[in-house]
Amino acid sequence: MMFKSDEAKGDLNGFLDAGSHMDGELSFADTFRVDGKLSGKVTSTGDLIVGERGEVDGAVEVGRVYVSGTLKGTVKAATRIEITSGGRLIGDIEAPTLVIEEGGFYEGRCTMEPRKGQEQAPGQVGAVVTPMAAKREG
Repeated sequence: MMFKSDEAKGDLNGFLDAGSHMDGELSFADTFRVDGKLSGKVTSTGDLIVGERGEVDGAVEVGRVYVSGTLKGTVKAATRIEITSGGRLIGDIEAPTLVIEEGGFYEGRCTMEPRKGQEQAPGQVGAVVTPMAAKREG
């Protein structure tokens, strides 16, 4: 896996390989990886992984989403959205935590609310955007 945060740990329920295209609705239990093209609606309490060659276009509502390819549409994640250095996310998002690596691209409106069950003290920031350290080569 290409993600520095070792959080995507669920069993892989499905995989859409490069060269494959799917239109429609997708739901899964733990983890689904897209390296092909997926258009439509995605719902799960698990993790959606958009690989480097993956393209997702539509409405996404999942537990966590990791983007190394391209995701266009509305995205609602219960806990986390992570965009890697080659990832592109275009659309409105909602998540308590957003991580964008250097070189990652995001364009849209972002709403960050605390996770359900987490109370917010007066004056406390609702969520945290966590920058990841860039690694220099050479």
